[in-house]
Amino acid sequence: MKPSPPLWLLIGLMIFPQLVETLYSPALPAIAARYAVSEAQAAQTLSIYFSAFTIGVALWGWLSDRIGRRPAMLLGLACYGSGAALALIAPDFHWLLLARALAAFGAAAGSVVTQTILRDSCDASRLAHVFALMGMALAISPALGLLSGGALLLSAGLDGVFMALAGLALLLLGLAWRWLPETRPASRQATPLGPLAARMLRDSRLWRDAALVALFNTMLFSYYSLAPFVFDAIGLSSQGYGLSGIALAAAALAGAWANRRLLAKGRQPAALIRQACALALLGSLGVWVCGGSAWLLLPMAGIVIAYGIAIPNVLSLALQRYREALGSAGALFGLSYYLLLALGLALSGLSQNLACSLLFCSALTLPLCTAPAPKPLKTEAI
Repeated sequence: MKPSPPLWLLIGLMIFPQLVETLYSPALPAIAARYAVSEAQAAQTLSIYFSAFTIGVALWGWLSDRIGRRPAMLLGLACYGSGAALALIAPDFHWLLLARALAAFGAAAGSVVTQTILRDSCDASRLAHVFALMGMALAISPALGLLSGGALLLSAGLDGVFMALAGLALLLLGLAWRWLPETRPASRQATPLGPLAARMLRDSRLWRDAALVALFNTMLFSYYSLAPFVFDAIGLSSQGYGLSGIALAAAALAGAWANRRLLAKGRQPAALIRQACALALLGSLGVWVCGGSAWLLLPMAGIVIAYGIAIPNVLSLALQRYREALGSAGALFGLSYYLLLALGLALSGLSQNLACSLLFCSALTLPLCTAPAPKPLKTEAI
């Protein structure tokens, strides 16, 4: 029997991509100042990040089926560390974009390979509960990232932020080298990618799930990319913006906790997704009403609660019918929603209007969440 991966390590690997990106977020005004670029150009580093992240999701997921979960994860972490180190010596903005792309390409392993390991280790009935637990851990990472990023920026400057990103990658690489076992089933044969992709392209439910994941993440990361400039405009420092992460982390933790309790009481994931979409729309309307003031944190907390409820349930339902090729299916699924996310963030960065971005995304979730969810398949745990 294969050894089970330690839960604490899987939590660290799962939150890694979001943690490093929220740690980077408070530095956006400093990046604009150092490289003499506009606020819109600085915000586009997030779009570049997710575009490269998308390519990484496709490669690491596919490789995890070919060479194993453990080697794919180790290579991805090493790649992220190289990108973070390159950012330290980037002579101009174009080199910084290249460094960000390389780092994002590697960070993708933390998302897709960890999800694949979880799907290896859990049957369908337990997966929603495991993702709900991961959602509670993910709720804490924005606060850690925003607070740490703001503090590092004030105490050590932009280079201190980049050094912290590289150091975190090296720490996780060492822990994964020591503690991460291989979970890929030895008996599972590689599924040809072409037929699998054709099957997934015809799966309308899967496209629904991909769009929901992309829209909720666009709402969340639109805040991370645009709110620093809102706070700057009203005279609050990067540390003040970092402190806002505490409120949002509490909201995300509340959403993830509520989701876990509701699932334990027998509530169906599809119903929870519908309620989360409605809550996100209400929160978006609240942000629009609050305009460019710090009061937008209150309705934004509602959106983050909705995120904490929706995302674990969407992810738990998405690939139930593709357990014979979880790595490759996860890669293609991730490719689809990260492409949509990169497009959403590019449009959000160009608009430089947080309320409009949130309203557009939340309104689109409503028709998507009414589509019927696939029935769970009973599959034994590995």
